[in-house]
Amino acid sequence: MEGITRIHRSLLGGEEEQDEDFLGESNGPCSLSPLQRLYGFAACLVAGLACMLLSLIVFSKPIKFAVMFTFGNILAVGSTAFLIGPGRQVRMMLDPVRVYATVIYIGCVILALVCALWIHNKLLALLAIISETCALIWYSLSYVPFARRMVSELLISCCDTEI
Repeated sequence: MEGITRIHRSLLGGEEEQDEDFLGESNGPCSLSPLQRLYGFAACLVAGLACMLLSLIVFSKPIKFAVMFTFGNILAVGSTAFLIGPGRQVRMMLDPVRVYATVIYIGCVILALVCALWIHNKLLALLAIISETCALIWYSLSYVPFARRMVSELLISCCDTEI
């Protein structure tokens, strides 16, 4: 209950001291209030989701689709940096539990942009987007306890029943 009261006070500006600023340093030049962090998170997340949804309009042009979708995806994932700070987000992404999922996700993002911008191959760009989406889902599941194991067991049981 004390934590909720503290959050409420800091959102309303009643708490004068700040624990950390945006970069994880106290009293730095880029310090943001908790309310500003929420605004930044919401704006970045909404912009990312809007880019991903608007990319569906240009779905018939896979190159533009891949660039818009990937940009929106990066914005949406990066929005959490406003809440926890970029340093802590990078540390969490590199936790042993999710380091492989992070590397695969970043690799798929780079692959999608390379296929779209330099190779100009529509099929490869779409395959990279599908891989990017699957990698993001797997990465996101690492934050939910036992979610990966549950999904793995579900996929194995579905494959066993079809054979």
